Amino acid sequence: MDSAPLGKSPLRIPRIALGSSNFGREIDETTCRKMLDYAFSKGINLIDSSEAYGGGNAKLGRKVAYGIDDSREVSDEMHSSEKIIGRWLKERQCRDQITLCTKFNTGGKPEQVKKSLTDSLERLQTDHVEIYMLHCWFRDVPIGETLGALTDEVRAGRIRTIGCSNFSAEQLREAQRATISLGLEPISAVEPAFNLADSGIRHDLLPFCQEKQISTITYSPLAAGFLTGKYTPGGGIPKGTRFDVAPAHGNIYFTDRNFKIVENLKALSEETGEPMTRLAMAWVFQHAGVSSILIGARNVSHIDNAVEAMNRRIDQELITRMNSW
Repeated sequence: MDSAPLGKSPLRIPRIALGSSNFGREIDETTCRKMLDYAFSKGINLIDSSEAYGGGNAKLGRKVAYGIDDSREVSDEMHSSEKIIGRWLKERQCRDQITLCTKFNTGGKPEQVKKSLTDSLERLQTDHVEIYMLHCWFRDVPIGETLGALTDEVRAGRIRTIGCSNFSAEQLREAQRATISLGLEPISAVEPAFNLADSGIRHDLLPFCQEKQISTITYSPLAAGFLTGKYTPGGGIPKGTRFDVAPAHGNIYFTDRNFKIVENLKALSEETGEPMTRLAMAWVFQHAGVSSILIGARNVSHIDNAVEAMNRRIDQELITRMNSW
């Protein structure tokens, strides 16, 4: 597996990372372990999680956000993503070969950061994580205060590097200014969505990260499955799909512009003989500044598709055409 630097740290990360937002939510623990084993066998040793991921969390989140008392067959175990990973790590005894990333979103005050990290480490059954990320921008807490708490955890050895997820370019710039002015540990990685239907970061965030040597670990290369062509304008949402599980994603992707992109992608696939998924993922892989791509797999073929998209470059002329969309 090819790798890339993790910020300015001595660590390196694989070009493909395994996301676990679906662990215990869309796939059961037996399937999760199969995904972890297979990914590890392919050299994918960066595993990404969050305190917000899991079946119980998903049920609670949908009830709070949408008023839906979800009766789907998902686990009631809160924080099941981290717990499943922790149980797998203990059984496989491979912690020293794994790069762990997890995230917190319950609050950015120092006492909240400390508690969230303590709880995540307990669930993951480890004494440290390589990357610990803010899952969002906390409007009620000065960013320097949150980064100061994270710096304390780096110096205590409970985390190796600091990261952030879902930050805008301006938010990242403000965070970067705080680390410099307050003498804090640098931000080593950011985690934004990036795909043909949501490509805004290539104009601001990606260039900024390249300039500052911050790793970019992008997620949702297939736009939560939107770019596979399974959705149509005015069509229903198939049960069990990502847009059924997380309805808010539909507000991002279900637009006339994006359905046109899917049409173009399908036409290009028919013209070249390359699957739509491979074209869409290759477009992400071949962007300068993308350090690693997070994939969420439900079966091993999803991992194989990502590996093939990474290894099989497509002509720059095709990338240019997709850019024009």
